[in-house]
Amino acid sequence: MNKSEFPKITFGIIVLNGEPFTRYCLRSLYPFAHEIIVVEGGHEDAKAVCTPDGHSIDGTLETLYKFKEEEDTENKLTIVTRQGFWPKKDELGRHRTPQSRAYAERATGDYLWQIDIDEFYKAEDMKFIIDLLRKRKDITAVTFATRNFWGDLNYKIDGWNLRRGAVYFHRLFKWGRDYKYVTHEPPTVANENGVDLRKIKWIKGGWLSRRKVYMYHYPHLFPWQVRQKTMVYKNEKPDSCADILDWAENNYFKVSNPFNIERHYWLPSWLEKYHGDHPAEIVNMMTDIKTGKIKVELRKNDDVEKILQGKNYNLKVFFMKTNNIWDYYSKYFLFQISRVKNIPGKIKRNLFKNSNVVSH
Repeated sequence: MNKSEFPKITFGIIVLNGEPFTRYCLRSLYPFAHEIIVVEGGHEDAKAVCTPDGHSIDGTLETLYKFKEEEDTENKLTIVTRQGFWPKKDELGRHRTPQSRAYAERATGDYLWQIDIDEFYKAEDMKFIIDLLRKRKDITAVTFATRNFWGDLNYKIDGWNLRRGAVYFHRLFKWGRDYKYVTHEPPTVANENGVDLRKIKWIKGGWLSRRKVYMYHYPHLFPWQVRQKTMVYKNEKPDSCADILDWAENNYFKVSNPFNIERHYWLPSWLEKYHGDHPAEIVNMMTDIKTGKIKVELRKNDDVEKILQGKNYNLKVFFMKTNNIWDYYSKYFLFQISRVKNIPGKIKRNLFKNSNVVSH
């Protein structure tokens, strides 16, 4: 991609313990990047998986510097670190926003594309997005539907949390002078007038998925990922993730309940066989692992194969999908009923209020 061409893309990445993804993620982005800004390190609640001064313990920072030295031929990569831990929250109490702002405030591109180190796109899909931005300069935000993988490239995740909106990730935003990265959860950027860019010209994930354009997400691929992420989530979000270490022990490292395999363990989830393609750099990474070029612990998936080949497994999955629709819409229906029931009381309160108004 020619740096002088519109749109210039700034890729922004927060990473802590990103191995073995780091170099493969950077390689996948490099041809499309105006610049790549990587913010390395953990916040205060990640101390369990950080060095004493707040850095990765798996060689991520060393990999970044090695990539900078050996592969950054066009000087696109900026590595941002600090001595000590990053702040956990911003002024609104949103997690990781200070780290996202650390790359946003350095961005010089026309668009800011947020990336997690275990997120990848097919090259042809990235070309499609960039061509779309070139043709439609009014686009201000892009959301992607995700394909999520677990334990191996052959297994994908589905479940109630994903089907209720978590499958969509806000990732790409127009960028300019006086724009502001507002929050990391959810990713939100506002223009110079303070307007959320998703309220202007927003390309939604459903529109892209109908065109077979996805983000490929690998959040449960390796045991090391799950070990360190669950420790961080337990400390970062003690209310919603109080039992996440138990979940990992019983439904990742072994599978006691095949319908509770995703880290949002309070909602049903399951595995399905995946027969599609993957982005090239993920395939390269797995080839390097399986040929011994890099050493990474892999999950043994004999138990998964046994589950997927179970006599009634597909029928149970169908039941889970159907029950999700019933559960979701029944709760929505009951909520609407409760609102209707409150209408008479609201009318009475308004009438009483108005009757006490003195006219002048």
